[in-house]
Amino acid sequence: MGLLDGVLGGAVGAEVATVVNSLIQQHGGVQGIVTQLEQQGLGNTVRSWISSGPNQAISPDQVHQVFGNALGPLAAKLGISPQELAQRVSQVLPATIDRMTPGGTVPKAS
Repeated sequence: MGLLDGVLGGAVGAEVATVVNSLIQQHGGVQGIVTQLEQQGLGNTVRSWISSGPNQAISPDQVHQVFGNALGPLAAKLGISPQELAQRVSQVLPATIDRMTPGGTVPKAS
């Protein structure tokens, strides 16, 4: 987590990485996130994270569009606003999905 901590800022950065992992699990794992993003019109974006090319960005507004009501309680636990959490998730989610899909393969839901 060291790199993410540096990017996001110490303990809150580590907590945001944990929140991203929690969001992934709550939404059916990587396959669930991929499906949800595709349903929200972000298929090209999420496919860029899975492929070997550069990762396309996701905006905080798009994060809010996809995860909506899940952000409020998670942000409250961190002591930050849902908007701040969406900003931080938008910074971490592409690289997280990229790392979780080695070789461009989405792991099957367990």
